[in-house]
Amino acid sequence: MSAPATASPAGGLTVIRRLRSREGRAHALAALRGSDTGKAAGLAAAMIGNNLIALACTIVFARELSDYGSLGALISYLLILTVAGQAMQVASAREGALGRLGLGRDLVATLRCWTRTLIVLTALLTAGSVLARQQIADAVGVGHYPWGAAIGIPAGCLYLELSLLRGALQGVGDYRSVGISLVGEQASRLLAGAILAAGAGVTGAYLGSLCSYVAMSAYCALQVARYARRYEAGAHPHPERSELARSLWAHVKRAGAPIGGLVVIAVLQNIDIIAAKHQFGERLASSYAAVAVAAKVLIWVAMGAGFYLVPEVSRRRAEGLDTRAVLLKSLAIVLVCAVPVLLIYGGASHLLISSVFGAAKAGASDSLIILGLAFAVLACTYLAIQYMLALKRAWFLLGVGAVALAEPALLLNASHRPASFAAVVLGVQVLAALIAFALALRPERGRLEQPELNG
Repeated sequence: MSAPATASPAGGLTVIRRLRSREGRAHALAALRGSDTGKAAGLAAAMIGNNLIALACTIVFARELSDYGSLGALISYLLILTVAGQAMQVASAREGALGRLGLGRDLVATLRCWTRTLIVLTALLTAGSVLARQQIADAVGVGHYPWGAAIGIPAGCLYLELSLLRGALQGVGDYRSVGISLVGEQASRLLAGAILAAGAGVTGAYLGSLCSYVAMSAYCALQVARYARRYEAGAHPHPERSELARSLWAHVKRAGAPIGGLVVIAVLQNIDIIAAKHQFGERLASSYAAVAVAAKVLIWVAMGAGFYLVPEVSRRRAEGLDTRAVLLKSLAIVLVCAVPVLLIYGGASHLLISSVFGAAKAGASDSLIILGLAFAVLACTYLAIQYMLALKRAWFLLGVGAVALAEPALLLNASHRPASFAAVVLGVQVLAALIAFALALRPERGRLEQPELNG
């Protein structure tokens, strides 16, 4: 009969070390998830997921729809309309973090008040959009899809509601729900758009965006209510109601200049696809839209760099330090990324577009390198504008805004060849960048020189 097995002291120490190591890793992971770094990383991962699914949407619809150019024009129109929501999300997150939107049931009451205002506004604007649907469709260059064009304004209003809810969740620190809503928005857009496109073509695919905003607004509203129940269960004190920002219009007013700056960027980024619908036939416009989407990758890099630039510039400004070095570092990130991207655009444009979007969408592939340069310049302009917003400057809206207003007229009188058309886009972006950087790199001689932004 064999002796019973016994653990040696050395073996026991090994097991204990392993257990401690596992516990240590678990505690480290839990601490990371709860840290600012972990929260930022989670949101960054959600943004990456959001953009990857958005790219999948573009590829799927570009391959499935023969008239993808019309969908691209409608989406560009919608992206310009959603700018107000993007700015309001940032403003709501900031005000919410300071407790100015209320806590617990008071936050819910604030959001309900805003929602009631938005319901009335959405109803009025939707009625106007439906009545003017053909005029809007003609202006966007999608005259055959008037009901698709009518969707844009109500979808923009729904996106504003979603943005306010996301901002409120950011303000109370529920970054997990914000991240889920970002990924869920694109996933539900892809699912709903693909289903609806099967029966309603371009209009159905476009309607998927509206459906995704409704679904994610419902999700975010449930998460806000869940937060409020947890807060009330903790018996926390409530701020005085007189201190709460209950007026949506006052909230919008405080974000006026950032909204203006983002509108300028949105027009410079998207108006060329709308103009292309007026200049080219269906097949060439669809190809140009696919090429333009591929050319804008560096703008996403600039948005990521902006997450570093804005708070760092604000901090240095408050400390009385020179802020221009921060802008130059952010620009260096974009320029380093631009080198390999532009080399690919220049050396394999036809292969890239035909492989990703299909051979039928490669007709305008010779414009990819030109558009790549144009939107690399715009990425730099984006950083310059974010820099000036962080410094609470507003004069740039006059100069860069004038260029954005002139761009549609210039493009509608441009050549009917994609490469020449893209050259006009490049010229416009260079002019806007020169104005933006001339204003951004001016030294601050005194804070009274520049008009201060609200909020």
